[in-house]
Amino acid sequence: MADSTPSTGDSIGPPPGPLAGATVLDLSTVGPAARCTRLLADYGARVVKVGPVPSADAAPIAPQYFAYSGQRGMRRVQMDLKDDDGRAAFLALAAVADVVIESFRPGVVDRLGIGYEAVSARNPAIVYCSTSGYGQDGPHAHWAGHDIDYLAVGGYLAMSTPGPDGAPPLPGATVADAAAGGMQAALAVTAALAGRASSGRGAYLDVAVAEGVLWLTSLAVDEHLATGVDIAPGHDVLSGRYACYGLYACADKKWVAVGAIEAKFFANLCRALGCPELATLQLDDESQPAIRRVFAAAFATRNRDEWVAALAGEDTCVAPVLEVAEVVDDPQYSARRVVGVATHPERGTFRQLAPLLAGMDRTSSCRLPDAQATDTEHLLKEAGVDGETVAGWVARGVVA
Repeated sequence: MADSTPSTGDSIGPPPGPLAGATVLDLSTVGPAARCTRLLADYGARVVKVGPVPSADAAPIAPQYFAYSGQRGMRRVQMDLKDDDGRAAFLALAAVADVVIESFRPGVVDRLGIGYEAVSARNPAIVYCSTSGYGQDGPHAHWAGHDIDYLAVGGYLAMSTPGPDGAPPLPGATVADAAAGGMQAALAVTAALAGRASSGRGAYLDVAVAEGVLWLTSLAVDEHLATGVDIAPGHDVLSGRYACYGLYACADKKWVAVGAIEAKFFANLCRALGCPELATLQLDDESQPAIRRVFAAAFATRNRDEWVAALAGEDTCVAPVLEVAEVVDDPQYSARRVVGVATHPERGTFRQLAPLLAGMDRTSSCRLPDAQATDTEHLLKEAGVDGETVAGWVARGVVA
């Protein structure tokens, strides 16, 4: 499906990038699949968000106007996938697309008649990606869940240092949705597209978010599999066993993160904190409580930013624990131009994160699509559906 000017004047195309020319049909609204297509769009793919037609029974799920970067660079269509004509409309788009991504419960797309078999019959080169919590098969395939559930079953929460009550802490980001799910799906899609370039064959991708979490915890899991040792917080340097890798409060009740794993960095830190004699005890288990007490007392004597100014540039592996409001104005991020400006047709202008990952076009400003407008008629005609048929579908309300 070649890119072209959309039918709605408020939509904008994707930025230039290595996926330019690829069209992705996205059946998701939130979660890992939406994270995936955000990445694909920022790498230049034309993403078409496929949502339901307006209904008097229920309003469709819609993320807030700023979420998922406000769907910048994306198109939007509405279709009644339970209607034969709505299904035909979707399959017409899928016949000329490169990728389909869905996040329904296992089996739903097949019952709707828009699953991999139905789409690949029309388009054998399609890359069809199903994202789900636990995968398309297995005893837990139909379990409902969200980010915290996938982190729970993948060992991530159990490897997080527990709080005073013994409970694992709630993560500060949706790690499962974003990394274990969204990034996994984006990587799988781009790998399948690369393979298709030489083979000409499409692929079906079964993305299980819980398995992505398992990969995130693979250092611990692989050690257990190889040795039989029970792995828990405090097992090794990365999970809190040693004072050289941890968090310390400063005089202003703000925090610094210390990651002085290598001996030379730890020695530098000990000298800077006025306790050079501790450098040789870095990995001595019996000395860890004493080292922590010394470090805690030292860090408590100055404010966070004073310690960062003194230590961060001195090969000590010390960094500030920044709050969200501090992150967006941090001088390093400012130098890297990570924050841009978005213009929304209803909300006006506001700041948002620019395309961040390596190889993306880090544009400083963008115009967001109108959430009330669609590109349905334009895209269907572009896909080869005649205008009379499209008009009939619109009149029946099966597309909008």
